[in-house]
Amino acid sequence: MRGENEVKRIAIFCLIYPILLQTASAQVREIPSPAGANSGQPNLTVSRDGQVYLSWIERLPEGRFSLRFSRQTGDGWSAPRVIAEGTNWFVNWADFPSMVVLPDGTLAAHWLVKSSPETFDYDVQIARSFDGGVHWEKPLTPHRDGVRAEHGFVSLFAASDGNLAAVWLDGREMKAGTGHDHGHGNMTLRYVKIERDGSLTDEAVLDTRVCECCQTAVAVTSDGPVVVYRDRSSDPNEIRDISIVRRSGPRWTDPRPVAPDRWELTGCPVNGPAIAARGREIAVAWYTGAGDSPRVKLAFSQDAGESFAPPLTIDEGSPIGRVDLLLLGDGSALVCWLEKVAGGGALRLRRVAPSGTMEQTLPIAPSGTARSNGFPQMVRSGKDVFFAWTAAGIKTARLELSPR
Repeated sequence: MRGENEVKRIAIFCLIYPILLQTASAQVREIPSPAGANSGQPNLTVSRDGQVYLSWIERLPEGRFSLRFSRQTGDGWSAPRVIAEGTNWFVNWADFPSMVVLPDGTLAAHWLVKSSPETFDYDVQIARSFDGGVHWEKPLTPHRDGVRAEHGFVSLFAASDGNLAAVWLDGREMKAGTGHDHGHGNMTLRYVKIERDGSLTDEAVLDTRVCECCQTAVAVTSDGPVVVYRDRSSDPNEIRDISIVRRSGPRWTDPRPVAPDRWELTGCPVNGPAIAARGREIAVAWYTGAGDSPRVKLAFSQDAGESFAPPLTIDEGSPIGRVDLLLLGDGSALVCWLEKVAGGGALRLRRVAPSGTMEQTLPIAPSGTARSNGFPQMVRSGKDVFFAWTAAGIKTARLELSPR
């Protein structure tokens, strides 16, 4: 039997060098990142055929920014390609760009561009590529209100007909009153479908009062798309729990909570939910600080989000949140999040079954807890799970799932 000092040494070794971590269920290896030292805001996506894409922002000299992407190839990444560059971008640790691959192979990416000198005045820009990312079309804006206000926290996905669709937080109504100050009126959640010719159709307001700066998330079930986000109650208590809306035929359902945490908060926690779907199975993960007790929760649904089982608490006692989520073939979920540990933070991973059975957590990587550490990302391709996070530039890793 190993002595106490030997056990402590191994525990520290596994935390600092997660690339060598091996358990009965998984092995994690860090892989060289294609991004430079001045990179941040990573995002991962995967195509239907299993191709993994990493996108990110590079900070260039003279106040310029470059949105780039790379494909996973073998044990590494392809040479980066540029999606767009500019100087008047809104670059933020929480409201970061994204990329998606449509069923026909079309690539789409979004980023944010300032619309006035005011801090929270910015518009969404979306560009598409029909040749695998070699060339990108002129960007379009999915909202046409023309108001200099906040438009962001975008989720891109494929509509039922294969066209690009988007949901985002829209601050046009927050300009009510003075027409200038951030904080008047309500933040809304909106949706639009973007046809191949760039026309905007099927526009809808999904919720008329939501939390102002938490990420949105979308998954497509066999019944249609499902959107989760942090809501904001209309009563004086300022309840900011996670809500869900679903596409049911030609219409969207009314918002309703995934689970009633009853988190009373007078400001936005900047900590949105994650969702994954497989057929009619859904899992939703989120952070809550209700009752001054920080927790990461997970809830399963077997009916495309119409109802949910009671939520499970999956963290280790000191979560920061910033969750991501995958559903596996056996119905279990993989959830990653940031957890406070001695000396900083750590990116944790846990596998959870719908029955509530949980595997031991895996330390994927050490991490800071500052805003600059951003939101870790996770996608699955075959038997591999890929991670991206920010730590003095973007880092990436691969986790190989064991047979079950």
